[in-house]
Amino acid sequence: MLPTKHRLRDSADFSAVLRSRRSGRAAGPRLVVTASSSPADASRVGLVVSKAVGNAVVRNRTKRVLRHRMAALLPTMPEHTDVVIRATPAAGAAGAGDLRDDLDRLLTAAIDRRR
Repeated sequence: MLPTKHRLRDSADFSAVLRSRRSGRAAGPRLVVTASSSPADASRVGLVVSKAVGNAVVRNRTKRVLRHRMAALLPTMPEHTDVVIRATPAAGAAGAGDLRDDLDRLLTAAIDRRR
């Protein structure tokens, strides 16, 4: 589970990350990861998993896998970084290992592309 101080919760924060000119973005067939500099004290993460991904069971499983992996990656992330992870419909059919591998690869790419 992600600690409260590491969660993006406000829609304005999500919008700020997605619309920032200084954000880095990396996309794959199952996930789109956007990373941006943040004024917050800690790195924060937000998930977007829409109904297009699947029913409630599939969406919750997808979120649980992504949250668990991000909790493990938080100590390795640069400080003052906000990350938004958007699951595409293909994420619903993917296994947990595939989602973790995609997240690792795309998070690194998005952080590297930040300006």
